[in-house]
Amino acid sequence: MKSTLVAFALVASAVAGVAHAAVPASPVNVQTQQTAASQNNVGKTRAEVKRELVQAQRDGQIAALRSLYQGS
Repeated sequence: MKSTLVAFALVASAVAGVAHAAVPASPVNVQTQQTAASQNNVGKTRAEVKRELVQAQRDGQIAALRSLYQGS
């Protein structure tokens, strides 16, 4: 019984080693990903946001949102 257990442990470790070796090692370049993301997402200026807020207040969108999320 002890020899069966030892044989099983050897086979299991060999299979695990092969499975681990099959995984490709590709380093992730986080800095490049962050640079690409920041270049693609250009934000709005404060003036643009203020203009949009004023326009939403004039159109009644803010009042509609307040009544929608007012609760019961």
